[in-house]
Amino acid sequence: MRILITGGAGFIGSHLCDYFLEKNCEVICMDNLLTGRADNVARHFGHPKFSFVHYDVTNYIHVDGPLDFILHFASPASPPDFERLGIRILKVGALGTHKVLGLARVKQAKYLLASTSEVYGDPQVHPQHEDYWGNVNPIGIRGVYDEAKRFAESMTMAYHRLHGIDTRIVRIFNTYGERMRLDDGRAIPNFISQALAGEDLTVYGDGSQTRSIGYVADLVDGIHRLMQSSLNVPVNIGNPVELTMKELAEKIIALTGSKSRIAFRPLPADDPKQRLPDISRARRELGWEPQVSAEEGLKRTIAWFAKAR
Repeated sequence: MRILITGGAGFIGSHLCDYFLEKNCEVICMDNLLTGRADNVARHFGHPKFSFVHYDVTNYIHVDGPLDFILHFASPASPPDFERLGIRILKVGALGTHKVLGLARVKQAKYLLASTSEVYGDPQVHPQHEDYWGNVNPIGIRGVYDEAKRFAESMTMAYHRLHGIDTRIVRIFNTYGERMRLDDGRAIPNFISQALAGEDLTVYGDGSQTRSIGYVADLVDGIHRLMQSSLNVPVNIGNPVELTMKELAEKIIALTGSKSRIAFRPLPADDPKQRLPDISRARRELGWEPQVSAEEGLKRTIAWFAKAR
């Protein structure tokens, strides 16, 4: 296959580049390096089946030759980005998705949108299944990301219905692993960086809010299975094991052997209280469920962070 991965130099995108090169696919990695890093894919420079295009997908996109599949992963995704890069997040969710879908139409390529569990907002249904419409504050700080992804899903389904594009939508729950930005701002990079530095781990609220954490290799496997399926409806990919933020902080302190303590801070606005995927559809339709335990995945991630500091 010949695959275009937008946002391919980002955390998840770079792992997808690795995965498909290993499967002998031709990979075109497109990234404007706003939050992605060339270092994430630099080892592939010179590979005969890899090419890197430094480009912003909110502009008109041209790619020479045929494309079999487009994976649209371009977007800042970390909480600190929501205020700093809010307009650019909205633009890539709207204009970028429109441009990439237009390319899929021209190339008659299959298309997969990287959506997110953030489309569920601060959910009133637990766990979250794909038929739940969500509880999002459109004018809050997080709204720029939540609504960008909700709009991208709507645009994707419109192209599927009106133009017959063969589309997929993956709703990604909290994912972690090697190559996360050290200053990412999400819980796991924050906790690991603080623990390795011997600093207090910053937990917001009372630490009772929950997340499910999935290792990146499991996510990539789920994405590949979704690509091979015929599912056009959204599919949750995440780990159905729920942890409180306090439990997660304590686990990382133990795994790093740090003497850090937990410092509690006020809960940010619209921060979801619970986040847990219902993965019944992925289990039933894709035969997928996570294989890497939180302890094993965190050990690998901690080792990578220790070298990258």
